[in-house]
Amino acid sequence: MWLPTPLYERVPNIWLVLGLLFIAYGIYLGLDLPPSIGALIMGLFCIVYGFGISLLRSRYRQKHTADGDSPTSSE
Repeated sequence: MWLPTPLYERVPNIWLVLGLLFIAYGIYLGLDLPPSIGALIMGLFCIVYGFGISLLRSRYRQKHTADGDSPTSSE
């Protein structure tokens, strides 16, 4: 699936915001309810996933700029 570049560049930020919203929702519900525990776990998952995407993109771009390649060039 192809995404427009502005949206593609913001995907890690969207995951981070989604994770923060899940965590805020879990805290709002109260920590004694099972759905709040699920919301906190989902929030942590989303945050870790967002950081993972950012880290993978950063490593890919550093590798290809060190080689002299453009990270967006297609071969």
